[in-house]
Amino acid sequence: MKILLEPFTFLYKYRKLLWQTTKSDIRTKYAGSLLGLVWLFLYPLLLLGAYAAVYIFIFKVKFQLFNSNEYVLLIFCGLIPFIGFSEALGNGVSSVVSNSSLIKNTMFPIELVPVKAVLVSQTTQVAGTILLLIGLLSFGKWTAVLPLFVFVWVFQILFTLGLIWILSSVNVYARDLQSITGVLILFLMMISPIAYTVDMIPEYLRPFLSLNPIYYLTVSNQNILMLGKLPPTSTFITLACFSLATFVLGYWFFKKMKRVFIDNV
Repeated sequence: MKILLEPFTFLYKYRKLLWQTTKSDIRTKYAGSLLGLVWLFLYPLLLLGAYAAVYIFIFKVKFQLFNSNEYVLLIFCGLIPFIGFSEALGNGVSSVVSNSSLIKNTMFPIELVPVKAVLVSQTTQVAGTILLLIGLLSFGKWTAVLPLFVFVWVFQILFTLGLIWILSSVNVYARDLQSITGVLILFLMMISPIAYTVDMIPEYLRPFLSLNPIYYLTVSNQNILMLGKLPPTSTFITLACFSLATFVLGYWFFKKMKRVFIDNV
């Protein structure tokens, strides 16, 4: 039990330090930007616009259950968690290498470096979620199950933290990893059911969806937020178990690897 709880107790112990450093990184990220924090809201809207234009006007995708505006909301339900995950992946993989001064500072817990990168990346998802909730309210899509999306979000963060702990450790020794991250993000975007439903996928390809962690996030969010119903039980349980396992495994992997970081960063 101690093994399972240690990552949680670690983050709780350093919660104040984590909060302060994360706020500082967010300010630094948008310092000097002409639009500043407006980009937090503008970026998901621009990406949504591009996504919707391709699927509505080029592919001419239509659903019997939704009109064009509701279909845009369906896309947004899957796009928002993907934005948060992809930004965390893009920034988190190189977080250890790019913060060598902190790594060599024995007063700063090294494990917090990837965590900061993930939390800073969540700012765009927070802004996008606000826009999404406003859109859902405008179309009368708020239901009794809507608050449950918070649990999906928590599982997403836990999974992302565990994954980034692992990948940022490996990147210290294999710097090529940060170079292929962009390609990996693009690949995940294409194979994730953000703008299409599972029913649109040929049956012989559906088993492969279980290999994509973004699938569980997307389906759960679309069911809860747009369809107003609970996600399939197997999907939600898989998401929960996979997220917790990745979180704990990632913490212990990073803890083992950090002993030799100083000689390689």
